[in-house]
Amino acid sequence: MARSDSFFIRATVPTTALTYNQVSIDLGSFVDALGKTVMRIHNASISYGSPLDLFGAPLAAVNNAAAFQLTTQSQGALVGPQNRSTISSGKLYVAGGVALEPTVVSESLDIAPQEWTGGYLVAVEQLFLGVDQIGTDLVDQVTIVLECTVETMTAAASMALALSQQ
Repeated sequence: MARSDSFFIRATVPTTALTYNQVSIDLGSFVDALGKTVMRIHNASISYGSPLDLFGAPLAAVNNAAAFQLTTQSQGALVGPQNRSTISSGKLYVAGGVALEPTVVSESLDIAPQEWTGGYLVAVEQLFLGVDQIGTDLVDQVTIVLECTVETMTAAASMALALSQQ
């Protein structure tokens, strides 16, 4: 089976104030490890908050952040890029000033499939999108859009998966 044309998978996880929350993303129609069909993620784009959503108010005069992670295993908290199940992670950072208005706004994509030469190979039937916040209830949700292809598992792909220990 040759590579498929690109397709997009979208998922949204609602934030739950200042506690970790995650949703699962079913890949069963794309991945079949026994049939040697795997999925490659080429790009991940992130959106913080609902359309026209404003930052949570009032901002504390401290650091505020909303962080996300996309993993191959269910998690109970943010685990970071050192965890072998992490595919992508990033954060939205907002510092509140004395007038409780944003004085610094920064978004970072710590790791992402588009940073790798060949994207990120996935052979699991579920991914997990998690989010957590500090400082204030900054955004109401985080949405991820993944650009993917489906391909046949080759010996090289099997070795890549074994080395990354998904």
